[in-house]
Amino acid sequence: MDSAAAPQQASDRAALEAAWSDVRAGVRRVIGVRQFDQWIRPLTLGAYCTLSGTLDLEAPSEFSASYVASNFATRLALAWRAAPGEVRDIRVVRAREAMESVAVRPRGPAPLEQTAGRPAEAAPRSSRFAPRHDFAGFMTDESNMLACSAAQAMAAPDKPRFNPLFIHGPTGFGKTHLLHAIAAAYGATLGEGAGSGAILYMSAERFMNEFVGAIRANDTFSFKARLRAARMLLIDDIQFIAGKGPTQEEFLHTLNDLIDSGARIAIAADRPPQQLSAVDPRILSRLAGGLVADIQPASLDLRLKILNARRAAVAPIAVPDDVIALLARSIRTSIRELEGAFNKLVAYAQLVDKAITVDLAQTMLAEALRASVRRITIDEIQKLCAAHYRIDASEMRSHRRARAVARPRQIAMYLAKKLTPRSLPEIGRVFGGRDHSTVIHAVRTIEAMRLDNPEMDADIRALQKQLEG
Repeated sequence: MDSAAAPQQASDRAALEAAWSDVRAGVRRVIGVRQFDQWIRPLTLGAYCTLSGTLDLEAPSEFSASYVASNFATRLALAWRAAPGEVRDIRVVRAREAMESVAVRPRGPAPLEQTAGRPAEAAPRSSRFAPRHDFAGFMTDESNMLACSAAQAMAAPDKPRFNPLFIHGPTGFGKTHLLHAIAAAYGATLGEGAGSGAILYMSAERFMNEFVGAIRANDTFSFKARLRAARMLLIDDIQFIAGKGPTQEEFLHTLNDLIDSGARIAIAADRPPQQLSAVDPRILSRLAGGLVADIQPASLDLRLKILNARRAAVAPIAVPDDVIALLARSIRTSIRELEGAFNKLVAYAQLVDKAITVDLAQTMLAEALRASVRRITIDEIQKLCAAHYRIDASEMRSHRRARAVARPRQIAMYLAKKLTPRSLPEIGRVFGGRDHSTVIHAVRTIEAMRLDNPEMDADIRALQKQLEG
């Protein structure tokens, strides 16, 4: 280490320690002693990048890092912005393992005087992105398989057959996850010698703010040069440039120059290109000229798969199957909310030293369960199954045993068990006063038949998608 640099680094570290003491005190007043002692007190200062203004806060475990990132990110970020110094972004990482970090950024744009002339988030190495947001951690089924496969092709060493890649879907279903995974995988392909600006990731809002900041600083040349030097550009939430004329013009030029130079482009939005109103038609044409891949709402099977992965990550904490089933059936609005509910439940159970049960989950997550559920009723299931199999809806409650009637009725019972919170006796009563053992038999029969009968499996998937949509 340069002997002249050492005192300066020590001084900078002391300033960070002093600022961290102020930040901790402020956060403690806001969130209370109990929450502070459980989640914030164990955090310690980690690495600090003077170029990007990004500070690592180290947590004792991956679960703690994930929980703090999910629940205290905004408050910590705002507190650091108010503190003296140049910290602009924070990450919460597992102590001693910075490669396994959970990326956290202040929500909303940084002030223009801070963003002007500052680089966008650069990623020469996969460590610059949240490691849980890699391809291995992205659970797939039919709802998102195309988007995931296209993202993997975009990140592969070989030149992709399409460019740009446009991923769209509802909020909280994995678009940002895929952008991070693309950047991490492509960064690993490029290696350490690629340079800090080889991969650039930013939101459309940040693109706009940096561009406006560069105009105000009379330094648009540096802004343009930095973007056009990238070998990969990833833009999130592109819908936010709608109606921003000068920003759109600059984005179009950036898009054209990068594509012409062979750079890779991946863009995410909450809707397909043709539904982006107030966006320059030339941009829409460019976006639609690559590959457009959608992410549909996650199926019940995918939600179960995601929750089971989260359960494995928090072992040995016990999360019973019936709790996993309750969350998967009830929270359908977004994967982000599903994982947030799971994290909240586990954290609460640890804080109060209680076993995780269905009753505890229903009490702790009552608001989330009410807000997220589109109530699927057994009546809806009966009517849809009857229409699909072309029988009268009254047959769902009849005692006829003809195969043409009995099998659709069993499928309806199976779906009622999977898609509603109703108990077995309740389901049996709605199906003509049947015993709960009849419902159990129907569920087991259909589960077995789905494994051996691809046509029936496809039918049930289609019915489930209609009900959940």
